[in-house]
Amino acid sequence: MKKRVLAFLCVIMLCMMNLMTVFASDTHPSRVVDDASLLSSSQQADLQSKLDSISNKYSVDVVIVTTDSLKGKNVTAAADDYFDYNGYGFGSEGDGILLYIAMDEREWAMSTKGFGITAFTDRGLSYIEDKFKPMLSEGEYYKAFDTFADLCDDFIKEAKNGKPYDSGHMPKGKFKVIYIFESLVIGVVMSFIVVSCMKGQLKSVRAKAEATDYIKQGSFNLTTQRDTFLYSNVTSKPKPQNNSGSSTHSSSSGSSHGGSSGRF
Repeated sequence: MKKRVLAFLCVIMLCMMNLMTVFASDTHPSRVVDDASLLSSSQQADLQSKLDSISNKYSVDVVIVTTDSLKGKNVTAAADDYFDYNGYGFGSEGDGILLYIAMDEREWAMSTKGFGITAFTDRGLSYIEDKFKPMLSEGEYYKAFDTFADLCDDFIKEAKNGKPYDSGHMPKGKFKVIYIFESLVIGVVMSFIVVSCMKGQLKSVRAKAEATDYIKQGSFNLTTQRDTFLYSNVTSKPKPQNNSGSSTHSSSSGSSHGGSSGRF
C-alpha cells in the first residue's frame, strides 16, 4: 500500500514539474519575432528551436526581431527598447543579445545587455557583422540569422569559459586539409608547365666546360673599385592602441547596453 502511495506521489510530482516547464516556456516571449515576414513558417520554427536551445544552455537570451519600418525611430534605440520592454534577458542584469532588422530603412542593430556586454565586445560585434551582413544584402535572411545564431553560441561559450573574443583573441577560420592537397597539385602542375616552356626556349644553349667560356674576351676591364653608401631603410610601427572591451550607452529605460548598428 505504501509503495502504491509513493508511486502515486511521484507521478503527481512529475506531472507538476512538466506543467511548470510548459508554463515557464509559454511565459517567455518568442525569441524569433518576424514582423517583416522574411522567413517561412518552417524556417522560423527551426530558428526558434536553435535560439531557445542556445539561450537556455547558457542562460543568455539570443533574440532576432524583424520589422517593416522604424517609423522615424533610431535603429539602436529601437533595438534597446524592444529588448527592455518585452521581457528579454536572464537574471537581474538581463543577460542577452538582440539582433534588430528594419527592412524599409535597410538598417540593423545588435543590442547587448548584462553578460551580453561581456561576451560581445566591440571587436567581437564587428566580426559578427562581417559574417552576416553580406547575407542580408543578398536577401539570404534565414542564412544570415542562422549564422548569427551559430556565432552567438560560440561567443557566449568562450565568454563563459573566461575568454571572451576580443582584440588579440578572435575566432580562427576553419581550415580543411584538402586545401593543402589541392594547393600542392596546382603548384606541381603550374611548375611543370612553366619549366617545360623555359626548356623549350633553351634548345640552342649548350653547357660550357669552364666559367671563362661564358665571357667575351676583352669585354670586361675593371679600372676602379670603391664602396658607395646609397641609402638606409628605416622601419617604424604605430603605437598600439587599446581597442579592447565594450563601449556602452543608456537606453530610454536607463539600462546600460552595448552593441553596434549599420546598413545593409
